Amino acid sequence: MATSDWRLEGEWIKNCNCAFGCPCDFNARPTHGYCKGLVGMRITKGHFENTNLEGLVFAATVHFPGALHEGNGQLQPIIDERATPEQRDALFKIMSGQNSAEGTLFQILSLIVSKMHEPLFVPIEFSFDRDGRVARMVARGVLETEVEPIKNPVTGEPHRVQVVMPEGFEHRAAEVASSNIRSTGAIRFDTEGTHSSLANVVQTPEGVAA
Repeated sequence: MATSDWRLEGEWIKNCNCAFGCPCDFNARPTHGYCKGLVGMRITKGHFENTNLEGLVFAATVHFPGALHEGNGQLQPIIDERATPEQRDALFKIMSGQNSAEGTLFQILSLIVSKMHEPLFVPIEFSFDRDGRVARMVARGVLETEVEPIKNPVTGEPHRVQVVMPEGFEHRAAEVASSNIRSTGAIRFDTEGTHSSLANVVQTPEGVAA
């Protein structure tokens, strides 16, 4: 598959309706038999060809009726309204999977998503502290999610768990945390105290570089 010159470095959130320790990371079935969730990224450094993407935020809500590898998924892109037409086009080209090698994150998404909802362009607030296991993302009028540390059920103290994936196509290592989600776009759902992964990632056409 032909690839383009692009690179995204930044802060990555994956929150979903599953129990802590996303089963997808272990090639297991979703906790409730289906997946509703979101991904979001603040690009600290990035480009597509000659288009600079630094500072932008993008996200997507998803719904899969079964395990992700079974496909039939839905996805709605949510793009930072500050993005210029050129930047929007660049992000769509990356997210389409058409400019990535086989087996990489966006290429895999292109195979398992069968319904793509209309993209939304809204203001997005994004805060992120991976080591503290604290994050927040608000896409105005569409999506809100907060992340906090998992709490010890006896002492109430923060509990720390990391997932390391040497051959992962999403990230190499992530902090596991607890999330709340309120999604009111095309894919509607609410969760409380469900899974969150926080990671610093580098995505390229050939896959995860860090």
